Amino acid sequence: MNYINLDELKYAWVFRFKQLPISDDDRQHIKAMTTARSATLWGQFIAKHADHPDFIDERDWPGQSNTWQENGNWQDAWESDDDALPELLSDYLSDWQDNATVYFCNSRKQVIETRFDVFIRCWKNFLMMDDGPLLIAKKAKQAVQFFPDGSYRLGLRP
Repeated sequence: MNYINLDELKYAWVFRFKQLPISDDDRQHIKAMTTARSATLWGQFIAKHADHPDFIDERDWPGQSNTWQENGNWQDAWESDDDALPELLSDYLSDWQDNATVYFCNSRKQVIETRFDVFIRCWKNFLMMDDGPLLIAKKAKQAVQFFPDGSYRLGLRP
């Protein structure tokens, strides 16, 4: 089994937050991975040498300065009444298909799988977990990393 019940996730409350409701259909597509599956995906796609974004260094692609090309701010859009992704972020990911499998990677122990269209509708919920997570798509090179100061950076993974 690759997934745990979403309610067992350490930060499950972000998907039950009353001010940011999520439809039952979208909740079905937000899948918290087991610790073992998270570790496998993290090691394969994010970092072999670090367990959390805070500890990633230049040995892994997210720690290499040439990975990151542009920075933006998500906090202003998050605090607004508009549910749209920040424009720079939306433009950067514009070639991702709605049904693309994406991974919101919080740490080696916690990765959440969903579809891109679900992430777009629920991004404000996801970003209540803003301690350096990386958003990647299974079949795309673009990557985004979010930070608690309300910023994000856009880059390409190998």
